[in-house]
Amino acid sequence: MTMTRDDIISVLGPVDEAVIADIALTGATLQELREAFAWLGADEALVNEGRPLPGTKVARLIELLDMPDDEDGPQAVAAQGLGP
Repeated sequence: MTMTRDDIISVLGPVDEAVIADIALTGATLQELREAFAWLGADEALVNEGRPLPGTKVARLIELLDMPDDEDGPQAVAAQGLGP
């Protein structure tokens, strides 16, 4: 099932509408968004736990969430106080 605006905000907190649209267009599930968000915050820990590397949709979500501000990226992680 595709995510709603509220689903996306429940994981990322307040983000720009363009970010919400970009994430929704990936066709990812809420679980995939949660996984991408976890990878952004603790990639080394997840690898050390033996977790497999992210799949295609999760990798795309990570890419969207981790774009620098100067590239007009969403910086959802920064909105959560975890980014630069």
